[in-house]
This record gives sequence, C-alpha cells and structure tokens, in this order.
Amino acid sequence: MATFMNRSMIQSAVTMGQLQKKLDLVGNNLSNSETTGYKSRNADFSSLLYQQIDNQSHSEAEVGRLTPEGIRVGSGAKLGHTNLDLTQGSLKNTGRELDVALLEDHHMFGLRVTTEQGQEIHYTRAGNFYLNPIDDGQLLLTDADGHPVIGADGENIILEDNFQAINIDPNGRILVTRNQNQVVEGTLDVSEAVRPRMLESVGANRFRIPDNVEEDGIMGDVLSGDVKMQSQTLETSNVDVARQMTEMLMAQRAYQFNAKSISTGDQMMGLVSQLRS
Repeated sequence: MATFMNRSMIQSAVTMGQLQKKLDLVGNNLSNSETTGYKSRNADFSSLLYQQIDNQSHSEAEVGRLTPEGIRVGSGAKLGHTNLDLTQGSLKNTGRELDVALLEDHHMFGLRVTTEQGQEIHYTRAGNFYLNPIDDGQLLLTDADGHPVIGADGENIILEDNFQAINIDPNGRILVTRNQNQVVEGTLDVSEAVRPRMLESVGANRFRIPDNVEEDGIMGDVLSGDVKMQSQTLETSNVDVARQMTEMLMAQRAYQFNAKSISTGDQMMGLVSQLRS
C-alpha cells in the first residue's frame, strides 16, 4: 500500500512540474498579446512510461471480473513539444512608410544578429523597421532592436541618405525617390518556415534554427512573385486571449488536482503508519 502511494505521489509531483511549464507558456503568450508580429505557442503533453502490475495470485478470484487484470501505474505526464502558431494576426494601419506586414502564413523576415558565438540568422514576423545612420552618410535598415534586415541578395540593406521619400511595395521592394525619380534600392528577403516546430525561440520575438540540427527542410526560399506584403501596416499578435485564459484555468485545475493527490497520499500513508504502530 505504501509503495503504491509513493508511486502515486511521484506521478503527481512529476506532472505538476510539467504543468508549471505550460502555465509559464500561457503566461508568456498573454504578456505578448499586444506585441507586434508575436506568434503564440501551444503545448502538447504525452504520457511517460507506465508499469503493469499483475498481483492477483488466485485465479478463482477472477471469476466474473469485467475489468482488465491488474493495474497500470504511470509515471506522470511530460510536456511533449510546443507548437509555434504562424497563422496571421490582424492587420493595423500605421501610416508609417517603414512598417510592413507579411500577408502569407509561415513567411518570415530575415535578420542578421551578432551573438557571443558570432553572427546568426534570426527570423521574425515583426515588420516595424528603422533606418540607422552608419559611415559616409549611409543608412542601414534594421529592426526595432538595431539588427540589420537581410536583403534578397543575402546582404544588409544600405541606402544612401538625402532622399525625398521611401516606401515598400507589395513584393518587398524598397522604392526610394531622389530628384523626383523613383528607383529600387533594395528588396526584403522573405523565407518560409517549412517546419516551424523545429525553430527555437531566442526572445525579442525572434527565432533561429537550433545548433546541431540539419538546416535543410526547416526554412525555405520564397520566390519574388510569391511574396505578398502590405506597407504602412503592422501585423498584431495572433494570441487568442479567451483561449489562453481557458488553457490557464484548465492547467490550474489539473495542478490543483495533482496537489490534492499528493496531500491525500500523505494522509493515507500516515494512517498506515498509525495502524502498524
């Protein structure tokens, strides 16, 4: 009896730890419900190993039994994986020329980010871009954190200063007006997340391909004719607040249930100890 209760308490304790991870995930989604281009993550659980215990030694006692023989004692549940939801959020007009929203699901902008390990390629749906001055009167197109935006040629997008107007067309071309003449001085690079579940979140609404993972098949190139975006517009978060609140309540109830299971197991073990004494 005591051994069974120990198993029950261990199962509940393991599951509570995994439920806490889901609550953290839901909390992160809710806190980013107003973040430009944020994509929510959903958690999927899977069962851990279980043990089949067949301790009925008298076949006569099984006569007329309707339930399966023995009992199954599990080890709890774990957070199997998290799914990245790359469906489009609602669009909000800003009137700002360097704000642009992708109109196709799974399409992402590329950023060149300098880390302690060197330069990495990160991906994002946030299209609020800025022009930052660099040497010799040139301007570098960056994201809100100052990371260079990658162009279709794989290089940073650098523009010469002293232009009258700038805008981004539906195919991602950056059109600059100089001396009443409009010319294309860059094109935004757009990639498709073929296997979004494999992408690793690095914070600040950015994703990367994890280390020691084959890059082929995770991100794919998008032909220029298939790129669709809307300028002077930003994509809002795709977090469904009502759904996230429901998920939070369900996770809290499950957490409370497992906590009660530990408390009940402890009380029963106390009763067993009193009977033995």
